Amino acid sequence: MTSPRTAPSTNGPVRYAVVGLGQISQQAFLPAIARTGNSVLAALVTGTPEKARELAAEYGVPAYSYEDYPALLASGDVDAVYVATPVFRHREFAEPALEAGIHVLVEKPMETSVADCRAMIDAAARGGARLMVAYRLHHEPGTLELITRVRDEALVGEPRLFTAVFAQDIDEANHRGHSGFWGGPIPDMGSYPLNAVRNLFAAEPVEVHAMGVRTPGRGFDFDDTVAVTLRFPGERLAQFTISYATEATEQFTVVGTGGALAAQPCFGFGPEVGISYTVTRDGRTETRTHDPVEQFAGQTDYFSACILTGAAPEADGEEGLLDIRVHEAVLASLETGLPVRLEPADRAVRPSADQVRTLPPVAEPDDDELVAQLPQNG
Repeated sequence: MTSPRTAPSTNGPVRYAVVGLGQISQQAFLPAIARTGNSVLAALVTGTPEKARELAAEYGVPAYSYEDYPALLASGDVDAVYVATPVFRHREFAEPALEAGIHVLVEKPMETSVADCRAMIDAAARGGARLMVAYRLHHEPGTLELITRVRDEALVGEPRLFTAVFAQDIDEANHRGHSGFWGGPIPDMGSYPLNAVRNLFAAEPVEVHAMGVRTPGRGFDFDDTVAVTLRFPGERLAQFTISYATEATEQFTVVGTGGALAAQPCFGFGPEVGISYTVTRDGRTETRTHDPVEQFAGQTDYFSACILTGAAPEADGEEGLLDIRVHEAVLASLETGLPVRLEPADRAVRPSADQVRTLPPVAEPDDDELVAQLPQNG
């Protein structure tokens, strides 16, 4: 249970503070929260005075500095926080909120180590608060449809292999371009195909092998393009390639004993982005397209509903941790050049159709409208 001081009413709305006012907060979360019927923006937290001043005025809520964050947690003015700082600061802001009984929606990847993920999970248990990782596609109708059809309806028979490419051209001056491996493409973009195949296969990988390269003429302080191979139980394979230094693209294919499914677009968001996939079986094809939905509002609406009803969110801390343990193995494989074995793991909870949210999309601010923020794509 939440503490009486911070517990929302049973009818809501859940009052959110947004911690970290970078591009994802400004372009996606802040405009989207008004689409929900059970969530409101209550406060902003940032280390940049210009962001505090301009965005507090725009949204009509108080802004706090990072140094004043403990005062916000003690104020009784917020029920939940959305943590969207750089990854290596997620635990720093999530843990004290959870211990105070304040619920946390934390951006993916969850943190930079399994140990940090466990600490956040333990903090939620101590504080009696809900912890959810922001896997927005777990509420997107096309994604949930294809996952449940592959997993529960044998849409492609037994899924045997998975391949994916996810790439974009990141500006090295953006914080993602100079924060080492944990700011780079594998934790950032690799979370999407990794999370997709874990849930399509309904299983956890047992071996990881990775190879990375650095594009000539680029200034990243990490391998900007990485190929990963995963071995799953039942002698199944998955491969995905992620890049920060190419033309933007996103696609995946899952092939089984009775068919194949190709999805494109499959990982992105925005007012014009609807998930689409094509299934081929016995020489016949079926294409399914879905209208764009407000993905950030959808995940927030779902999390707030969990808070208000006392339900456990599906994409909880364990879901985040299971991705991070693979990211750790990718890093180890890049450093040694060798495959890395993982201990067998099971996940009892998987995304389900009742998590779908179909809220209409909102207009996003253009890159040149962001406040004191260098866009990631220059």
